[in-house]
Amino acid sequence: MTPEEQPERMSADGKPMVGATPRDVVHIRLGSFALIAAVGIGVLGFVAGLTWLTVVMALAVVVAVVDIALAVRRQSHARKGTTTEAG
Repeated sequence: MTPEEQPERMSADGKPMVGATPRDVVHIRLGSFALIAAVGIGVLGFVAGLTWLTVVMALAVVVAVVDIALAVRRQSHARKGTTTEAG
């Protein structure tokens, strides 16, 4: 059975269980927040005619997308039962 065909494991509370480290979860959540904020501020900068703000926010969007992609990649490539956390 491939991973896509396997049923999702559920905890006793009925919540889905995934093999993610706290670091990956934080990177994904904060990255998505930063992504939304950067897009919003970038649009406002574009509407206001502030080219420098639009460029800075575009760079922030790229950084956030790369960070989220790396966190998802770390999460999907982590061996089960191990953690990538230091300490």
